[in-house]
Amino acid sequence: MTNPDEFRGRVREWLAASAPRRIAGDLPPAPSVKDLSDEEFETARARQRALADAGLAGLTWPAVYGGAGLDDGAQRIFDEEAAEYDLGLEAFNVAIDLVGPTLLTHGTEEQKRRYLPAILRGEELWCQLFSEPGAGSDLASLSTRAEHDSDGWRISGQKVWTSGGQHADLAILVARSDFSVPKHRGLSYFVLDMHSPGVSVRPLRQMTGDAHFAEVFLDDVPIPPENIVARPGDGWSVVRTTLGNERVAIGGDPGIEARQLITLARSQRERTGRVQADAALLDEVATLEVRNRALAALARRSARAVASGAGPGPEASIFKLEFADLQRIGNDLALRILGADGLSAGADAPAGGAWQTSLLTAPYLRIAGGTDEIQRNIIAERILGLPADRNDGRDVPFSDLARG
Repeated sequence: MTNPDEFRGRVREWLAASAPRRIAGDLPPAPSVKDLSDEEFETARARQRALADAGLAGLTWPAVYGGAGLDDGAQRIFDEEAAEYDLGLEAFNVAIDLVGPTLLTHGTEEQKRRYLPAILRGEELWCQLFSEPGAGSDLASLSTRAEHDSDGWRISGQKVWTSGGQHADLAILVARSDFSVPKHRGLSYFVLDMHSPGVSVRPLRQMTGDAHFAEVFLDDVPIPPENIVARPGDGWSVVRTTLGNERVAIGGDPGIEARQLITLARSQRERTGRVQADAALLDEVATLEVRNRALAALARRSARAVASGAGPGPEASIFKLEFADLQRIGNDLALRILGADGLSAGADAPAGGAWQTSLLTAPYLRIAGGTDEIQRNIIAERILGLPADRNDGRDVPFSDLARG
């Protein structure tokens, strides 16, 4: 990287000219599971394109694929400065946090050159077709079928909890290409054009009122042979790369901070003359901040390892598990501070209902990227070295497994 101070100055200049600054400590982070309007999408596309034109997108990605070719120090500087701004680029999280790193690791040269520059410029929206109604926590038990033919592949099945599926141009898809081998060995990983014949998308309404998620139906959908990532049957190794990066991304999101809760308490006191806060609650706020900082330090260490070429390790499960728990605690503290006002919603609620929306959004964090139980199993087996539970049919041909 060039001079860090010069780079920081360049980042600050671009952010000040290109994005609105956050009001320090005022509101919780905007939920990333909010459905965007067409206008919001176009604003996000324009900002992502401007970020790429400024040489600030894909800072650690190779320059040949549209990145800046810098080290993790540059990314850390950018993240520190960008934390004070509302970039509004959540629509590109799947593409940049999941698809890009996966293709950099497993994609062919043609796939990298075709997709990565377009991702960094915001030219295409991506979604992730992994979970199924009958294969959630145990993703390897999925049954969407991939059949090989003379023209490539044909995909049939159903996916669910697809973030932004109704807006996506492309998808990463995992399907079963071999039913005669154990479940982890018969999977293949594809890039799917969401505009292909046979793709049907139905948005799912959330309790917040938004419809960020969707279910996707695949009816004999054609995929050309060049769109398989890695070799047929090697999909599980690619899936693990994607999920590892997803967990790192979730754990690296901005969480609820002590300063936001303190600001909320002051605002509530000024507005009502009272606040539901005592010494015990303040002690819990301090504990939340300590855990947040420890998580941030672990995330920085992992980011350095990933930038140096190492894939995300099992520590990604710690990020994801801890972040989900901290969001639960932070929202609970906020609602305790609000007291009876926490029962209101929308424009009538304090901060326009932002805290209530944050509370209703938080449960998805315990499911997305693998449930809490899955994360604990990974931590137990791959970090603590505890014996694994192998009574899960992983050595039985998939066609012989009892399902349903």
